[in-house]
Amino acid sequence: MIVIAAALFGAILGGIRAQKRGGKPADIAQYAVVHAIIFAIAGLLATILLHRAAI
Repeated sequence: MIVIAAALFGAILGGIRAQKRGGKPADIAQYAVVHAIIFAIAGLLATILLHRAAI
């Protein structure tokens, strides 16, 4: 669940950052995808750490 939330947050954040920089639709999509991947990996790490701490 953390991974999905992080990926969505990253995509939104990436899209907003690209729009603020005056990006075209392709730029906005690329920023959104890259940010989503980065945040999803961070969310996966957080999920693993939380699971390990709970055991």
